[in-house]
Amino acid sequence: MNSATSFKSGFISIIGAPNVGKSTLLNQLIGEKLAIISPKPQTTRNRILAVKTNPGFQMIFLDTPGIHQARGNLNLAMVRTALATLATVDLILFLVEAHSPGNQSNQRVLEALQSVETQTLLVVNKIDLVSEESLARIAERFQGLHQFKGLARISALYGTGIDDLLAQIVPLLPLGPAYYPEDTLTDLPERFFCAEIIREKIMNLTSEEIPYAVAVTIGSFKEDEQKNLIRIQADIHVERPSQKGIVIGKGGSMLREIGKQARLDMEKLLGSRVFLELWVRIQKKWRKDPRALKEFGYQ
Repeated sequence: MNSATSFKSGFISIIGAPNVGKSTLLNQLIGEKLAIISPKPQTTRNRILAVKTNPGFQMIFLDTPGIHQARGNLNLAMVRTALATLATVDLILFLVEAHSPGNQSNQRVLEALQSVETQTLLVVNKIDLVSEESLARIAERFQGLHQFKGLARISALYGTGIDDLLAQIVPLLPLGPAYYPEDTLTDLPERFFCAEIIREKIMNLTSEEIPYAVAVTIGSFKEDEQKNLIRIQADIHVERPSQKGIVIGKGGSMLREIGKQARLDMEKLLGSRVFLELWVRIQKKWRKDPRALKEFGYQ
């Protein structure tokens, strides 16, 4: 690494409305899949930290839940998680969709930005979906609403503009030490990501209320180094018997598919064979229960 006099480091929060591509952007920025991806809104429920270290800098990114009009204890906890980062980071990336800049949630983000002095970059995502003229109008509109330090145009899905975004971030970082060792990718344990992988499969394989009524916890995580095998037992929590039936599926077909897809992703993540055991449990109204929210890691 460079000398301490020139090394730069800082915490960077990625904020925006639900489903604008924050998690996809995080994965592109660090070159690894850490955050789960789903076309459904409000996929991200927790603050996910990811570290990118180069010889001259260390960027610590915080992927946050989408800021929206929250109803219910779970959604309120998610929005609080996102807003809590704004005043404590060195830089904010405000992500907006090129084809939907008028999203009501964007106004909520702009209001939140007024209450902090944190420098902010405007990042326009999904530029592949609109014309250059539309992009110019979006940039002009948002520049009139807040004093942004710069504008980056990207497609998080295809990786377009990521290098330019990183180049804009570096000058805005303060001089400072590396907060994490060079080989650190995240501060979250493997158990967290295994639970998130299972939830991602449920998000993508089920519909209607099921993805939002599900929480996943890891009951046990045991490594057998001699066999290069990790045995994982996980609980899928739902609120009603009907939801349990859908997650299990006819003859257990849905649960087997969730387990199959999750196991393959876990093996990539962990670099080991995985034996995965899934149980579906009913916990009535857990999204409204502060104790359950805390137990599931949402408080």
